[in-house]
Amino acid sequence: MKIQQNMDISKKLKILTDAAKYDVACTSSGVDRSNHGKGMGNTHACGICHSFSSDGRCISLLKILYTNECIYDCKYCINRRSNDVPRASFTPDEVCRLTMEFYRRNYIEGLFLSSGILMSPDYTMSLIYETIWKLRNEHNFFGYIHVKAIPGTSPEIIEKIGFLADRMSTNLELPTRKGLQELAPNKSHKHMLASMRQIQYGTGNLIAASGDGYSLVTRNGRHQKSKFVPAGQSTQMIIGATPETDYQLMMVTEHMYREYKMKRVFYSAFVNVNHNIDAPAPVGPNPLLREHRLYQADWLLRYYNFEVKELLNEQHPNFNVVLDPKCDWAVNHLERFPVEIMKADYYTLLRIPGLGVKSARRIISARRYGILDFNSLKKMGVVLKRAAYFITCNGRCMFPLKMDKDFIARALADKDRKQMFEIEEDTTYRQMTLLDLETKASGKVGAG
Repeated sequence: MKIQQNMDISKKLKILTDAAKYDVACTSSGVDRSNHGKGMGNTHACGICHSFSSDGRCISLLKILYTNECIYDCKYCINRRSNDVPRASFTPDEVCRLTMEFYRRNYIEGLFLSSGILMSPDYTMSLIYETIWKLRNEHNFFGYIHVKAIPGTSPEIIEKIGFLADRMSTNLELPTRKGLQELAPNKSHKHMLASMRQIQYGTGNLIAASGDGYSLVTRNGRHQKSKFVPAGQSTQMIIGATPETDYQLMMVTEHMYREYKMKRVFYSAFVNVNHNIDAPAPVGPNPLLREHRLYQADWLLRYYNFEVKELLNEQHPNFNVVLDPKCDWAVNHLERFPVEIMKADYYTLLRIPGLGVKSARRIISARRYGILDFNSLKKMGVVLKRAAYFITCNGRCMFPLKMDKDFIARALADKDRKQMFEIEEDTTYRQMTLLDLETKASGKVGAG
């Protein structure tokens, strides 16, 4: 396959932004990068992605594929080799031009660059390296750059890109090796893990060991501390194309966080764009609702000190589609409630539905100086319509409370019914395209 030189750049942009819509990119930057008065743009650790679509996808990055041509024939991918779809490829200079022009117009704050595969992983990633190198060195662009790594790429190329990009990610694609072999036989689970391990540890060459383990050989026999992928890495899984339960999915997620130190694990509800997969029946009434529940559970793992085994098990392998995972856990552990707000420790407060990390910290701080009441909790950001069923404040409940599992579950489900309806009816989001920016030319997209 050859890069197409005779296609208008605006037509390429239309094709390759649409082709990138299934890649999730709602990570915050997590890194500081200053231009020191010598270049274009800055990256702030507080997070580039200040604006999100309703399903969590970031809309402040220029999110494109370098090419939608591909040598692979993955059954779930719209850009698979055997599909008859319009094909396009950028050149390094075209990506640089688009990034700089959109940045100058305040449309974007950074670049998310993924790609199909031209000729080979090494060939494609070499083109991406050339693109990022030109952005950093010729255009002096210091904004946020997120690059998708192609499994099977030489460690030397990954290393060179890692010193230029802020974040890199390798898609896990499907949760299990079996599912990958069935739907994407050209791809290697082993290569995916090797890529993740290199991004995790930094510079050097990976040498495959037995099983899923890899050893890292660094220059002079030691790991070199450097600004290699300073914002860390993330990964993405397609859910619903293969028959894994939520329990299996979350166990993979927990493994990714513990063993590969992922910053984020993303979930993408399966869309049968090729109509060639006999996908299993989705868990729950709508795959988007399942995706929503997985993200809620993911949040509990990362910020609320939960473990997967507390939320699911082999006897209860899927999330309740009616209640969010935290509420479902609470109504199944009523022996731990109600919790007295004035006495509970921080980690106990985090277990209460309606309390988040910020509100728990505010409670810990405020109660040192006085007695709290329900009005005070509301001002601190506590969602009392949920929390009221699980707390007491100075020994009192907000209203007469019946500690009955069915009663509380019904009450919580009724309060969340509107949100669940919007998700089930698919009214919560629409993938943003750069064409939307034409109607917003007077304002900054993605600014916060």
